Amino acid sequence: MSRLQVVSGKGGTGKTTVAAALALALATEGKRTLLVEVEGRQGIAQLFETEALPYEERKIAVAPGGGEVYALAIDPELALLDYLQMFYKMGGAGRALKKLGAIDFATTIAPGLRDVLLTGKACEAVRRKDKAGRFVYDCVVMDAPPTGRITRFLNVNDEVAGLARIGPIHNQAQAVMRVLKSAETAVHLVTLLEEMPVQETADGIAELRAARLPVGRIIVNMVRPEVLDATDLELVRSVPRAAVAKALSSAGLGGARRGGNAEKLVTPLLTQADEYAERYALEQEQRTALEDLGLPVHELPLLAEGMDLAGLYELAGELREQGLS
Repeated sequence: MSRLQVVSGKGGTGKTTVAAALALALATEGKRTLLVEVEGRQGIAQLFETEALPYEERKIAVAPGGGEVYALAIDPELALLDYLQMFYKMGGAGRALKKLGAIDFATTIAPGLRDVLLTGKACEAVRRKDKAGRFVYDCVVMDAPPTGRITRFLNVNDEVAGLARIGPIHNQAQAVMRVLKSAETAVHLVTLLEEMPVQETADGIAELRAARLPVGRIIVNMVRPEVLDATDLELVRSVPRAAVAKALSSAGLGGARRGGNAEKLVTPLLTQADEYAERYALEQEQRTALEDLGLPVHELPLLAEGMDLAGLYELAGELREQGLS
């Protein structure tokens, strides 16, 4: 697996949940993973049922086998202060600029600067080593912006490197792009078995490939359980209403005479079966469309009891079983 795992997806597909589950899955057997949030929504803190994350790397979970998950909510203003200190030794002056509002102004007005700082901080964590020369984190998982702007977000350093042709800004941008466009990185797309998310996934993959960014896998989230397969549905369509009523009567659900309880159950049951058949057909169409994109496809179940910390560990287990660890 690549050391930087970027997770994107159309809004509402559960990309933050998938990113958190992936971080847990990758932290198995004593490994250490950093889960990075870049949108300022504190979604990671909510999922792990912890307090809001500060701008520092904090351990938030222990994975199976003793692995650890750390989390970081990147603040663009503080990341810029880090940047000024790292390259220009402006620690005190940078803090003074922050008090004057110049840092907020810069991250709001300067084109692409915010995204440069966010991607740069994540890539720094990927490259960071301890005193023994070992990587501090085995993997970094980024809960990235939605599919509609993921390519521009990741590719912004290419643009900056072209604008600033010399100096630390140019060198930093190039260093970030060397990570983002290498085998160290994989960009995963989260989707649902619905037409709009699948189409946006296809468009996102095309844009990433055009920008020469490494596309990883497709993760289908919130997949509902299969109640009837294609053979069952064909049988439902072909069995006469009278036979269904008779079967219900035999099961003790009312008399088979016209107007009886069993007869009254036939229409809603067959209506429900028709609705399921329509959904089943649409989902199969979307599965085919995803398979045609030529990437590994993984599916995560819809959790009947909703998402909580136990559910997050359950999804992490699903990902491990499917080879994403």
